[in-house]
Amino acid sequence: MASRRAGNTVGLAVVCLVVCAVAFAGAVKVLLPGQRERSVAATAPGSPSPSEPPPTVSPSPSAPSKPTPVARTGTYQCAGFSGIDAKIPLPTLLRDTFAWGDDPPYQVGDGSGDIRWRSDPYSKPSWYMWLHSLRWLGQGITAGGKGDRRALTHVMAIIQDWVRDNPYSWKGDLGAWESTMHRTNVLICARQAVLSGLKVRQLPAQYAWLDQALLDHARFMTENWSGPSNHGTDESIAMFGVGCTLNRPELKTLAVERLTEAITTAIDPQGSTNEQSIGYAMFNYNLWGRASTVLHRCGADPSPVIDERRRALAEWLALATTSTGQLPQVGDAIRQKPDAVPGTSLEYAASLGKKGTRPTQRTGVFDAGYIFGRTGWGETRAFTEESTYTIRFGPGRRYHGHQDHTSMTYTSHGRDILIDPGHSGYVDDKWQAWTKDHSAHNVMYVPTAKGTGAETRLVSAAIADTSEYYALADTPAEGVERTRDVLVLKDPDLIITLDRGRSGTEQHYETLWHLPADQKVTVTSPTTAVAAEPGDQVKTHLLQIPYQQALPANAITVVRGSADPVQGWYFPTIFDRQPAPVVKFNRSGPTATILSALVPANRGETVAFSTRTAGGMFFVDLTVGKRKTTIRVTDNGRLTRIK
Repeated sequence: MASRRAGNTVGLAVVCLVVCAVAFAGAVKVLLPGQRERSVAATAPGSPSPSEPPPTVSPSPSAPSKPTPVARTGTYQCAGFSGIDAKIPLPTLLRDTFAWGDDPPYQVGDGSGDIRWRSDPYSKPSWYMWLHSLRWLGQGITAGGKGDRRALTHVMAIIQDWVRDNPYSWKGDLGAWESTMHRTNVLICARQAVLSGLKVRQLPAQYAWLDQALLDHARFMTENWSGPSNHGTDESIAMFGVGCTLNRPELKTLAVERLTEAITTAIDPQGSTNEQSIGYAMFNYNLWGRASTVLHRCGADPSPVIDERRRALAEWLALATTSTGQLPQVGDAIRQKPDAVPGTSLEYAASLGKKGTRPTQRTGVFDAGYIFGRTGWGETRAFTEESTYTIRFGPGRRYHGHQDHTSMTYTSHGRDILIDPGHSGYVDDKWQAWTKDHSAHNVMYVPTAKGTGAETRLVSAAIADTSEYYALADTPAEGVERTRDVLVLKDPDLIITLDRGRSGTEQHYETLWHLPADQKVTVTSPTTAVAAEPGDQVKTHLLQIPYQQALPANAITVVRGSADPVQGWYFPTIFDRQPAPVVKFNRSGPTATILSALVPANRGETVAFSTRTAGGMFFVDLTVGKRKTTIRVTDNGRLTRIK
């Protein structure tokens, strides 16, 4: 269920972002949000990159195929029922029984179409909202449109019962409000079913109330626009549908104006959406495609910005797609695959490199607060054997976002290594509170201080052939300053992070690493934990490397499936909660310095590290099987690969 925004929402200010192409030889690229990119010759492997702000480069998306022409029929097509009707076959519907999600079917009426609209047996906002959406009537409307008079009579009785029991305005009922645009589309579908089922061209007089209900719904959306969000976009499409169906030009004009305004905020020039959710980004791509089609079909001309922003969003989604072919569960997002959109880089990403045009970029840095990176697109190894990662920064949480700033996800060796615990749904309970909280993400967490939703700054970034470096800083809790330096390596594929926290008072600091639910974790020493799925050929070595501070006795702890306090869970969908391990690297004191290495390796490979100091700098020598690498750590936290 989309979150409701107050009417006439002020547009979210979205700054331009920069997508940086990085695959090139003999140069280092320095990237900062809002600045231009330039290449500088590398004087030596791992040399510090210049501090001078680099110049800008435009993204270079693959050329999209021409969209399929839409016939201008002057009509509005029934939008369907979003699958809500799948669990409600006609016999169930005729008994006035509703079902949604994983809860048992529940009889909401007396079998005659007289519905108890305040039914909420499972105390779930989504269940209640979808009841009021009327989309559960889909199979009856479809049957009625094909001539089934009993089905048509019954669904129209239910719809009329809703209209009688929920007179204008239904603003005081959140579920009825939330579902207005969904219900509007159902009313249009029902109107079309009456005409086709009865084989008439004009709506019979006995159904005049239906057209009045459509006008009331359009009036409600006119007065209660949710603004430039996915919810507001859905409303504008539905309002346009009423205008097209009832030949009301003023409704069509207002809907087009709102869509034209909303697209510039809903999707920014480089493809990021304002929802703060990768799952909702995929939804928005399809939603705005529907908006364009609807306008074309009924004779209106959509803004060209819609197609421009959707092309940018397709590239954004391609970069976000993991090497396992999934969209990362960042923000309110369930586990899902991206759509293979023909003519875009997303087709290549979604098909695991089997179709479409390979993207020209392997790393993107977006001012909206996203970093997407990968070792490659399957050029020299199998697509699924590449490593991919996400990092969050930017504006504070809103809409469908989480308190996930500085958090990372990571895939490597054909599987998930670091996960986001996902999305528990829309019930306001401890599970939702946790999935949105700092503690549910791969961050340095401060449980002893009150968390904030402060902005996280991307201080600097540098991209080389076999490594990417990012420095982030914020204030995650009251009185606490936090920095995270990240170095992502290729060959061997691994991640190094340096987390530093500072406060004027004693605090407890935890660098959290959320692992997939199938992993079993063994702590082998104060510096090492090893995670693996029993029988799998891949292990994840989580190393806490001593640096500047001695490791405490409880340097590494593991939590799995704790209900109080909530910790150690994974939600592949909002209906499925699984215990999953969380590895904690712990510190206590006014300050904390935690140097971590996350090293996926094949089962037979030895992973080891040693440290040394030379020339006033700290070095970490890492061995992964037969491969060796060296990382330099400077006093200011800069991480650099030098070997």
